[in-house]
Amino acid sequence: MTETLTRKPAAVSRGRLPYAALTGLFLAGFISILTECLPAGLLPEISRTLDTSVALTGQIVTIYALATALAAIPLSRVTAAWSRRNVLLVALGTVAVANVLTAVSTDYTLTMVIRFAAGLGTGLIWPLLGGYAARLAPQGRQGRAIAIALAGTPLGLALGIPLGTWLSAFGGWQTPFWASVALIGLTMAWVLAWLPGLPGQRVAERFTVRQVLAIPGLRTILFALTAYMVAHNILYTYVTGFLGYAGMENQAGWVLFAFGVTSVLSVLVVGSHIDRHLRKLVVGSTVLFAAAVLVLAVFAGLPALVYVAAAAWGFAFGSSPSLFVGAAITATREASDVAQSITITVFSSSIALGGFLGGLLVADLGTASITWASLILLAAAATAVFGGKRHAFPAN
Repeated sequence: MTETLTRKPAAVSRGRLPYAALTGLFLAGFISILTECLPAGLLPEISRTLDTSVALTGQIVTIYALATALAAIPLSRVTAAWSRRNVLLVALGTVAVANVLTAVSTDYTLTMVIRFAAGLGTGLIWPLLGGYAARLAPQGRQGRAIAIALAGTPLGLALGIPLGTWLSAFGGWQTPFWASVALIGLTMAWVLAWLPGLPGQRVAERFTVRQVLAIPGLRTILFALTAYMVAHNILYTYVTGFLGYAGMENQAGWVLFAFGVTSVLSVLVVGSHIDRHLRKLVVGSTVLFAAAVLVLAVFAGLPALVYVAAAAWGFAFGSSPSLFVGAAITATREASDVAQSITITVFSSSIALGGFLGGLLVADLGTASITWASLILLAAAATAVFGGKRHAFPAN
């Protein structure tokens, strides 16, 4: 970056967060994950239009995450010298066009190509959100700025499936995609109005991926993030099936609502403390998530406890993107742009891997196995978090 986290744009008022600008970043993150999740609740309807099976149609979600994972590092490096605002606008425009084409496509192969292109757009958006927010924030409040900018990710994860399902009632599965295009248009207008065009990184200042991975603490952060996110996506991708196993299939909407409400609450609570207590919050998030999964594994037959566990899961997960990205930025400093690209690659790969592993577990070992597999992964994540107190997750 031309400016590091300790050198702020002159336009930023000392001590005051630029909430209007951060809202633009929040909306960009929300749109990215919303576009990824929309098809998940619409697979039967989309499969009829594309004349394929539901299982094959589900791969339009996987290929989106795969494209994001593949694109995050190379596209971030190609556009490193561009204005940050221009990168964001190009990426949002790409996702908007892809969503238009998805809504009108009736061919499976074409839809897969379109969704891959949409994932490339997200591969540009996610890596710049945390660093952009940090550069906009006054000294000492970067963590809270990052939390606001990345809050769209858990909100999109929580609302993507139920929102898509609800909107489809007003005109078919295409309606959520048209609505997303309208939201992207409004977001682009907001970005043009409120987001300063910060310069990119000069070629001479770039760091290689190998150099960044050698920074103390980053590999521990990435390991913990991988275990945490794969555990989440094993459960979240097959949550409807798990609720059917628990005899609560007709309550899936309400369980997801409880998850979504506490996810949003988590962002609000954690955002106020992330700058001073990052380590405590990461530890708390990991332990709370593990406890929630243990309850789901042992007490799946008790609906009240399933609701409590889903709410605890949402509260633990809601702020996790902000916590892990914040830890990566803190650990890498001037190399944070590259570190974020790597972090987003791991994040997106974990979404795809979690869905894939969850499918294998359900097919081979039964639905109940996904909770125990997630618990093992969270134990590994907790071990990394507790052990990384020197460089990865240090005390303030």
